[in-house]
Amino acid sequence: MKQKQKAAVPAAPPGALLSLGSKQWKHFKENYPFLIMLLPAVAVVFLFNYLPIYGVLIAFQDFMPGDKIFSDTTIWVGFHNFTRFFTDVQFWPLMKNTFLLCILGFVIGFPLPIIISLMLNALAGERTKKFLQTIFTAPHFISLVVLVGMLQLFFGRYGLVNNVFANIGGERFSYFLESSAFRPLYILSSNWQDFGWSAIIYIAALANVDPGQHEAAILDGASRFQRVLHIDIPAIMPMISVMLIMSIGGLMGVGYEKALLMQTDGNLPVSELIATYVYKKGLTGVPDQAYATAIGLFNSIINVVLLIIANTTSKKFSENSLW
Repeated sequence: MKQKQKAAVPAAPPGALLSLGSKQWKHFKENYPFLIMLLPAVAVVFLFNYLPIYGVLIAFQDFMPGDKIFSDTTIWVGFHNFTRFFTDVQFWPLMKNTFLLCILGFVIGFPLPIIISLMLNALAGERTKKFLQTIFTAPHFISLVVLVGMLQLFFGRYGLVNNVFANIGGERFSYFLESSAFRPLYILSSNWQDFGWSAIIYIAALANVDPGQHEAAILDGASRFQRVLHIDIPAIMPMISVMLIMSIGGLMGVGYEKALLMQTDGNLPVSELIATYVYKKGLTGVPDQAYATAIGLFNSIINVVLLIIANTTSKKFSENSLW
């Protein structure tokens, strides 16, 4: 049997390569001011996000504050610090507390900005829309320390809520000392602070919807709800998919600051998270930075796995994905 000969691929003429190079140079000359403007952002990301990555090597060492990461005296212990965490009695409580707090916050917090953006977009008055958007966005700029202070003023033992209950014959309830109150306070206050800011990206996507589509739907007798369902939601669906992937990828990335500020001896069984545990092990008492780095790296690996799963699933069932 005769073998089929592969068709020879003609080499690109030298003129084509020169033309390609000239196009790239022309494109660079047209956009170099924007590239220069981008350099400071690239430098900041490199300095604060990429350059410190070598520090994860501490997780595989018997490291003490003041030791050099690379030296002849460096003691490498492999996965010993990870094994310590997996066999620690705090492992499952930390995983449970972090997962529950993140998943409940995600279930409530992810659809809320979408609903708010659709509601604001449905309003007829521009002044009312801008006023409400400002009111919803303003809490985002409140610092966490001030926010927790506000929670103390409202829900502390002698705060506003307890004073009202006491005046009508009720008993005072220690919201910051009861484990059952920590998650609702944390999740609801976080969503109140961030839902307006998160809605901005969806509002911007809705602004690109062709008004002609709504006019045609109105002529066909479509109600406001039907227009939202069949015009607005499909318009922002690609953005929803991307934000969903990113939210799932950072699901276990809850910070330690707010939880630490709200933490008391009474709510410690539910308020001790991976992030607060890392902070305490790495920076308080007798610092064990190698152990804390191993825990933080393990948490980051979980986020990366969740991100890959979310992106793969979105790519399989829709056309939207990060890569």
